[in-house]
Amino acid sequence: MSTLEQEIERRIAREVAAWQKQVKGKGEPTKIDEGWLQTPEGLRMPFRVLKNAGIPPQEIELFNQRARLKEEISNTQDTALRTQLLKKLSALEQVLAFRLEKLRQMGRG
Repeated sequence: MSTLEQEIERRIAREVAAWQKQVKGKGEPTKIDEGWLQTPEGLRMPFRVLKNAGIPPQEIELFNQRARLKEEISNTQDTALRTQLLKKLSALEQVLAFRLEKLRQMGRG
């Protein structure tokens, strides 16, 4: 193995060690809360890893979009715009329902 390859391996090992020291919750037992219990068993650890990395599941953004759309619908007086927003909300809720069902199926498998 060349000196360059050895140096690259040393740097990678050093960076990995530094990263592992700063991992949040390392060595601590997993906190079991209501969200943990509602998550399908097969998805709990992958979601925990994503959460610890600061990456929320895409479904969270879909829930946020739905809340914003509902707020916009309740504040809209224009019936044409309201109809358009209701269609958009309906499509979003279908996407969300399909994604949640797929997650349930994946969690069982």
